[in-house]
Amino acid sequence: MGKLSPGDPAPDFQLPDQAGKVVKLADFQGKKLLVYFFPKADTPGCTRQACSVRDAREDLAALGLAVVGLSPDAPERQRKFDAKYGLDFPLLSDPDHRVAQAYGVWAEKSMYGKKAFGIVRSSFLIDEKGKIIRSWYKVSPEDTVPLVREALER
Repeated sequence: MGKLSPGDPAPDFQLPDQAGKVVKLADFQGKKLLVYFFPKADTPGCTRQACSVRDAREDLAALGLAVVGLSPDAPERQRKFDAKYGLDFPLLSDPDHRVAQAYGVWAEKSMYGKKAFGIVRSSFLIDEKGKIIRSWYKVSPEDTVPLVREALER
């Protein structure tokens, strides 16, 4: 799947969160939603990104925004990550990469000369009707929240 652009329908998802509860895109109908993809729970960049989202949750909620994070990690790993950092927002498990592929974030990457497929850290702002407002591919962990704030405050 190619990259998503403003106006595209957000690909549907129905995935377990860190507590084993199934979370669906439809659960957020009528609300704006930040969906962010991260490579692996409890790694340095992913922790910085998740904690920045956690720290901004009240401000983002005041702007009418809900948040979910997605990675290939199992719900148990997501649960430990959530408990360790008090994230307190849904972390969804996408072990077969189906949702990541639908959003165009599962791609070949090169690290230390080795090529492998993995998550390209990306964020998507979705409107109340399930359409993409903004998409950010290859976003840095520190830029997720500022970019979303800027897009919402326009």
